[in-house]
Amino acid sequence: SGISLEELESGGQAPIIFGLGVFFVFLVLAAQYNNFIDPLIIMLSVPLAVLGALSAQSLRGLYNDVYCQVGLVMLIGLASKNSILIVEFANQLRSQGRSITQAVVEASQERLRPILMTAISTLLGSYPLLIATGAGAASRQSLGTAVFGGMLIATFLSLFVVPILYIVVKSVQLNLTRKLGVMSMSDSK
Repeated sequence: SGISLEELESGGQAPIIFGLGVFFVFLVLAAQYNNFIDPLIIMLSVPLAVLGALSAQSLRGLYNDVYCQVGLVMLIGLASKNSILIVEFANQLRSQGRSITQAVVEASQERLRPILMTAISTLLGSYPLLIATGAGAASRQSLGTAVFGGMLIATFLSLFVVPILYIVVKSVQLNLTRKLGVMSMSDSK
């Protein structure tokens, strides 16, 4: 009864809220980039953060409670930030005439320091929540564990996964564009 009943009734809404969060971030990024390819690359890094958060929760023996779910929603933006830095700079280098691979490798090298600086500041900021004690410590530990674990894994893995995703997705896009361009030219003759 009371709060326990409300938690049980609202428990099934977490996947819907998380899905809507991902969807709205995707739409905002699509509006910013004026395409759906770059937001797709960026949003494919979000599962890395979720993997890290849920792994950290599991290792500490914590549950996927409402505080963990708040941390997961926060991680959508935090994990996307790293990918945005790489994708944005790689697109600028592509517009200067570099190949897909050259652009993403140089972008990853150039953006490594800002990515690490923001990740370390986020990790240091969430560390007190991770080791919280006293009244209400369980909620702070759950939130801190989700954010800390998710950010740690997302930062480390996104430095490797995002450039690979960029190369693969942009190469497929380039090949499709060339094929469609050749098909449309042959149709006009």
